[in-house]
Amino acid sequence: MILEVQDIDSFYGQSQVLFGMSLAIKEGEVVTLMGRNGMGKTTTIRAIMGLTPARRGVIRFHGQAITALPPYRIARRGIALVPEGRLISPNLSVEENLLATATSGPSGKGRWTQDAIWNLFPRLSERRSSMGNQLSGGEQQMLAIARALMTNPELLLLDEATEGLAPLIRQEIWQCLHELKQEGLAILVIDKNIQALSRIANRHYIIEKGMIVWEGSSDELAAHESIKNRYLGI
Repeated sequence: MILEVQDIDSFYGQSQVLFGMSLAIKEGEVVTLMGRNGMGKTTTIRAIMGLTPARRGVIRFHGQAITALPPYRIARRGIALVPEGRLISPNLSVEENLLATATSGPSGKGRWTQDAIWNLFPRLSERRSSMGNQLSGGEQQMLAIARALMTNPELLLLDEATEGLAPLIRQEIWQCLHELKQEGLAILVIDKNIQALSRIANRHYIIEKGMIVWEGSSDELAAHESIKNRYLGI
């Protein structure tokens, strides 16, 4: 396993959000975390990145515990986050946003360079001199993904991958994730588009009130309409 989250509890102040949360991701696997709003999806991502540290349980990356590490050290281990809301630097150009995070990654191989990013997102190449606040929402999401890839991670976390985007832009994002999967990058993705997620993901987790209530493959999810109706509101 590249990532193991075992029985973690997380809190905001005195309010507990995650209750014995557990999930795992294999090398090169695309896994989804789905559930209604407010059920703990973003908190799970924040716990993995050390932004909302787990008070109980353990998180392992490549078999080594990262539970108590600060976020910057977790990132250096090879985990990259595409946050909800994108958080693009508005006063930096596309190219400067990419250069700000560029590293050769934990392996030192540096697969993701600017040229590789331009090939993956030709639209960003066309806008490379544009400031972050001059980009459309879809372009900002592409840049957020590209910025994360420039750290050359081994695991990519995407929180609300296509929220608020136009259908054509969503398709571009899903195609990007498919290509990243073909590259062998492990991905944990949060999104509400079950149909698109089912096409690219190996496995799915459903979270309810801070706990995993179901996990399985895309075929298994398709066969359980009652699960989707009960936990995803479809």
